Amino acid sequence: VRIYYEATDAGGIVYNANYLKFLERARTEWLRQLGIEQDQLLQHNVAFVVRHIDIEFRNAARFNQLLAVSCRVAQLKRASMVFSQVIADETGRVIVTANVTIACVNLAAMKPIAIPEDVSGVIARATS
Repeated sequence: VRIYYEATDAGGIVYNANYLKFLERARTEWLRQLGIEQDQLLQHNVAFVVRHIDIEFRNAARFNQLLAVSCRVAQLKRASMVFSQVIADETGRVIVTANVTIACVNLAAMKPIAIPEDVSGVIARATS
């Protein structure tokens, strides 16, 4: 992720809420690399939604830096998963660490449902 001026405050430091966007993009791209397209899930009233985030801001990122955002599934359950994510700068210095709990829900009812078997199977294979 390249840090553009729009993501910073007046001092050129990344505004804290923007880290959530970077984390989201990494999770979406990780799923996409596995062949899981969230728009296809939405067509079946299935969505992944953030249920909980534990985040630690360890260092500041600044305008024009290039950051690496990683994610791995730390826990896969029937209707949820926990991603462990790290944002680091070009030198490897950790900027943010986060554990993000994602719930699978039926959009029409806004109730938790099991992650579709074909999706959970792909995720399970990728994390083992």
